[in-house]
Amino acid sequence: MASCPFCGASETDRFEIEGHRFLVFACTFSPEVDSSWSEEELRLHLATDFGPSGTRYFRGMCDRLHLYVTAGEGGRVLRGDAPPSGSA
Repeated sequence: MASCPFCGASETDRFEIEGHRFLVFACTFSPEVDSSWSEEELRLHLATDFGPSGTRYFRGMCDRLHLYVTAGEGGRVLRGDAPPSGSA
C-alpha cells in the first residue's frame, strides 16, 4: 500500500480504466501510474514526481481551480452572473 506524497494519507483503492491504472488515497489524490510498476517503483515515482522535491503538481492544480472559481464558469455561477451549464 502506498501513501499520499503530500499528506501521508493511506491508499484506499487501485483501479484500471481503459488500460490506465490509478491509485486513490483517502485525501482523494488519485494519480495515474504505470500498471507494470512494482511497489518500490510506485513509491519512488510518488516521492520523485509529486513529493516536495518533484513537480509543482499541487500549485498547478490550485492555480487552475482558482482561475475556474474566480474568472471561469465556476466564478460566474457563484457570483450569479450566469446559470450553470446545461440549465435552461
